Amino acid sequence: MSYRVAVRALCEFTAKQGDLDLRFTPSPTAQEGIAGHGQVAARRGEGYEREVALEGHYRNLQVRGRADGYDPAANRLEEVKTYRGDLTRQPDNHRQLHWAQAKVYGWLLCKARGLPSLSIALVYYDVVTQKETAIVETFAAESLRAFFEMQCERFIDWAEQEMAHRACRDQALDTLRFPYREFRAGQRQLAEAVYKAVCTGTHLMAQAPTGIGKTLATLFPPLKAFPGQKLDKLFFLTAKTPGRRLALDALSRLAPSDAPLALRVLELVARDKACEHPDKACHGESCPLAKGFYDRLPAARAAALSCPHLTQAALREIALQHQVCPYYLGQEMARWADVVIGDYNYYFDVSALLHGLTQANQWRICVLVDEAHNLLERGRSMYSASLDFRNFKDLPSSSPEVLKKSLRRILRCWRELHAEQNTSYVVHSQLPGKLIFALQQAISAITEYLGEHPSGLDPALQNAYFEATHFCRIAELFGEHSLFDCSLLSAHRQNAGRGSLLCIRNVLPAPFLEPRLRQARTAVLFSATLSPRQFYADTLGLPVNNVWLEAQSPFSAEQLQVRLARHISTRYEHRSASLQAVVQLLARQYRARPGNYLAFFSSFDYLQQVSAMLAAQHPDLPFWEQTRGMGEAERAVFLERFTCDSRGIGFAVLGGAFGEGIDLPGERLIGAFIATLGLPQMNPVNEQLKIRMDALFGKGYDYTYLYPGLQKVVQAAGRVIRTTEDQGVVHLIDDRFARPQVRRLLPGWWQVTDSSD
Repeated sequence: MSYRVAVRALCEFTAKQGDLDLRFTPSPTAQEGIAGHGQVAARRGEGYEREVALEGHYRNLQVRGRADGYDPAANRLEEVKTYRGDLTRQPDNHRQLHWAQAKVYGWLLCKARGLPSLSIALVYYDVVTQKETAIVETFAAESLRAFFEMQCERFIDWAEQEMAHRACRDQALDTLRFPYREFRAGQRQLAEAVYKAVCTGTHLMAQAPTGIGKTLATLFPPLKAFPGQKLDKLFFLTAKTPGRRLALDALSRLAPSDAPLALRVLELVARDKACEHPDKACHGESCPLAKGFYDRLPAARAAALSCPHLTQAALREIALQHQVCPYYLGQEMARWADVVIGDYNYYFDVSALLHGLTQANQWRICVLVDEAHNLLERGRSMYSASLDFRNFKDLPSSSPEVLKKSLRRILRCWRELHAEQNTSYVVHSQLPGKLIFALQQAISAITEYLGEHPSGLDPALQNAYFEATHFCRIAELFGEHSLFDCSLLSAHRQNAGRGSLLCIRNVLPAPFLEPRLRQARTAVLFSATLSPRQFYADTLGLPVNNVWLEAQSPFSAEQLQVRLARHISTRYEHRSASLQAVVQLLARQYRARPGNYLAFFSSFDYLQQVSAMLAAQHPDLPFWEQTRGMGEAERAVFLERFTCDSRGIGFAVLGGAFGEGIDLPGERLIGAFIATLGLPQMNPVNEQLKIRMDALFGKGYDYTYLYPGLQKVVQAAGRVIRTTEDQGVVHLIDDRFARPQVRRLLPGWWQVTDSSD
């Protein structure tokens, strides 16, 4: 049995040393990198070979990869690296890593073609100036072989350890048993569909009711399939923190207490939640946890492997024991974990870590997307970018002298863009080429400045720098899936000097998500609300070989009374007139069955109007409210009010923190009032989205307003019935719920009756 490793992964393991140093940034985008490699290759003569596939063995180690280019006439191997900024500022350990990769490729080429010696060039290509800098050395094949074998020797013990772990892991997963005596209704159906999808390499969309145990039903099957399907990794991706916790809990239940699974589980969190020194820059001259990071990494990595469940807290403890950055230790451990639990962005974002590692290492992976209805809006945000004039207007006067010219150029181009705009919102058919070029020039200037001034930037300039960098990256991806719009910031629309907000707004994330889904052997997207199927298949980019499952509900219509208040309108123009009727309905239901309820509204203003009238007319009826900008601690206090012994109504905004992802079984929640159809606000942006969706799919209104709105309603209603023993009531408060096209989008097991019945 041999252990496969990519050249890049081998060298990153064996040749990285010294400080963690992110100053030589921003690196070019993937598109810039591909274009740069193409430019270099296009300049070469006839016979030049691109992307040369190479492979070699050392003992039980199989090393493979693709060298960027080889010129047989000159007997020269090239390792091309794209960059931006001042090359002289590149850290030494970056250069050392590049040489290591080039020399490993060099030996593999010498061996494959019987070459006695080889010229090797590190070719650095500046994506801004399109200038090449080549550093060339000639090596005898024997010296390259010695270098290759030295790297392999450094890695071989680790490889043998990894093979032993994999054998032990697969043996344990072969005998893995479901942790409960029997499956819940619908849970077995979902688990069987997931297992079949993994074994056949298909993609699955699964709509399964809240409360059947979807997390366990989706995690258990791919783990059972690991050995037979030779899977390398399982990625469990969530939209919110509670989803990560549910996955960690489910994995803990799968492991018998007397015989823990030989399964490495890693929880990835956002950088701002893992950073120990948010006031310091990520390099050794600023942050103590970046100083000597790669020198201390081997010991920290070994310690991390001794902890099978690397939760955020466990990873932090190990990192601090070894004085390394917890966030970047987590990034390293993603290479060696079997199951990685993290946010959607770790796989689907522009420069996603897990997707990049999957490509580089050619892993066979299974991707589980929890609460997949959230992926539409999250996907849009990942491939959108904005520029706010207010963040740039004062920079020329407050920034270093060397940057003032480029920053003034940005403002000049920006003002030209909206000088003739006489309405508050305009969609442009093309991107502002002059402004984007000015942004790119400023990014390069700031990057060079950072190289010379390691103490970093003023916070305002740094934020603008990041904003501009992201905007330029997203600009490269612009197409029919996105809009470019300009919103004037001032009420004085004729005064162009007041500034504007520029947005590249992704409308359809499917073109970006589809390649990521295809990269996986199997992707399972599951949620209680994935209807209509075609809406999510279209917008999320499901490959054509996707399979659909609507899991059987374990709940009966007798458990949940769904009542329709068809004589109340919650439309914006009718809200004032609806207040009395809504308050009477809330009070009548509470008096009939005192207990804990959630009441959902379309906005904070509407919520506060209803709660004020309820307090005035029914002062003895307890209630508590969601407020704007609630933090995690405040949200926890809100939920703590729902106990088995408490009574009252919690007021919340539909689509907010309490509309999904919370679990209040039994007497903790016995009912919900939903005083809105959940439709997104009708505004110029959404109207443009509707136009684009209509052009793409012929269903502009449904794709923009109706389907997203009803998804929020069903999610909120799903908070009420969590187990087969629960009993509850849901009041749908709006006459539009009576419309046939709306009723068809409600769960099939509901039996809706009029509130007056």
